[in-house]
Amino acid sequence: MQTGLQRLSGRVILSEGWTRAAIAVLAGALLVLGLAPFNVPAVGFLSFPLLVWLVDGASGTPGAGLLRRSWPAFCVGWLFGFGYFVAGLWWLGSAILVDAGEFWWALPLAILALPAALAVYWGLAAALARLFWSDGPLRLVALAASLSLFELLRGVLLTGFTWNTVGDIAAPVPLLMGSVSVIGLNGLTLLSVFVFSLPALVATPLRGRGAALGIGLVLLAAHVGYGAWHLSQAPSGHVPGVSLRLVQPNILQGQKWDPAEAERIFARQLELTEAPKSPEPILQSEPAGTASDAPGRRLVIWPESSFPFILTQRPDAVASLADALAPGDTLIAGATRMEGEGAAARFFNSIYVIGEDGTILDAQDKLHLVPFGEYLPFQTLLESWGVNQLTNLPGGFSAGASRRVLPAGEGGPRFLPLICYEAIFPGEIGRGGERPDFILNVTNDAWYGRTPGPYQHLRQAQLTAVAFGLPLVRAANTGISIVTDSVGRPVAGLALGEGGTVDAALPLASAPTIYARWGERPFYALWAISALLALVGAVRFRRTVD
Repeated sequence: MQTGLQRLSGRVILSEGWTRAAIAVLAGALLVLGLAPFNVPAVGFLSFPLLVWLVDGASGTPGAGLLRRSWPAFCVGWLFGFGYFVAGLWWLGSAILVDAGEFWWALPLAILALPAALAVYWGLAAALARLFWSDGPLRLVALAASLSLFELLRGVLLTGFTWNTVGDIAAPVPLLMGSVSVIGLNGLTLLSVFVFSLPALVATPLRGRGAALGIGLVLLAAHVGYGAWHLSQAPSGHVPGVSLRLVQPNILQGQKWDPAEAERIFARQLELTEAPKSPEPILQSEPAGTASDAPGRRLVIWPESSFPFILTQRPDAVASLADALAPGDTLIAGATRMEGEGAAARFFNSIYVIGEDGTILDAQDKLHLVPFGEYLPFQTLLESWGVNQLTNLPGGFSAGASRRVLPAGEGGPRFLPLICYEAIFPGEIGRGGERPDFILNVTNDAWYGRTPGPYQHLRQAQLTAVAFGLPLVRAANTGISIVTDSVGRPVAGLALGEGGTVDAALPLASAPTIYARWGERPFYALWAISALLALVGAVRFRRTVD
């Protein structure tokens, strides 16, 4: 095997031109098989060694300036990232096709331009790693430190888009999710890049190879072993006297805002709210009980943008809600909230907490809006060119002022509301203040149909909940609606593209995790150690060369 890897590494390192570019793009695209819904993390052991060997061969022109020396490595990283993001995000084009007649021109932007922009982070990561490159195991540390740093920046800069990080690949099942409760997703990305890259060392019998492989095996064993222990520590049982009903109406995006469909959509959700309790959940596991174990207060959850109208302008709809809700029920539903009138009106993507009599008890507005989807950057300029956001809402949505924990009715459990892709930004969730009983994620993934997008979205929401040690309650218009316990195990759910309800008890929260208390500090510590080791390796390598 070593001889075969030596030959392969030599060919990759010495490759040129289109052959080299094709290897980089295909290696990046292959890595997508590690993401949901494919969940084959072993592909990381194929893709990342190829990236290491490509960077090995990206030496640049000796004696040239910094930019010229870094350019070959940047190109390798960019091509690898481009293949990864095109293969992993092509489904974004489905949102454009919902109204293809108006937004057809944006299809190349969604499936090619966005991946090209995101790949810049990976190009810069490869270029930075190359500056601290060496000929031994520490070059893998340089790559891991550099890529994890730029993945962190990808989730922050330009409003952030921390979708499909390498850490997601290392956590396809609850057994492998526990590490995020300690080091967070960025820390998991750092260690994963190092471990996935280790096969690159087998091809070259360099000093320190055995120690590096040993460390990799220890990290892999610790990842699995801690995950098993983490699962065993989850509290058993559920919140007494509370049951959940998740409503998944399965409304196609093309119908959702059609005025002719408004009454049918609203009636469909009322019907599901009043329907008899569903039979055994499609997804079930042992840690939490079923809804029948938790009589009393019922929390009915509707997905994002559930009301096809402004609820406060429809007294008849409020009366219909009061009729549909049983005594003791609380409805928590996504809604468009309006402030002001006429041209001065502002719209918010919100969550309403509604009492059994139809009264709105509380609300939370979405803070992290989707660029071009919910608001238009440089709006005045772009609208003068005929460009609108996908929602076609005049002026777009306004962002909320702050995020807070909401009570699910008087005396009810308290929840942290996260609307749509707010659930993929764990770093934006405050660590101080009151600890909620669960995370609520309402979303509308109907934009993306039956593609990998909804599965990827669910995985990232699960990891956020596990990082904080909280159950996840997720209501999605077309799926995937699900309840998980505090360590990520599914309790009940409804599959993508199905319509119906999910009835379950509310699992108990775990004690605050290390990540919930310390946030990204463990990652920063790991990164500082990795950066120092990479620097030491680079200095020693240059002394040897000189």
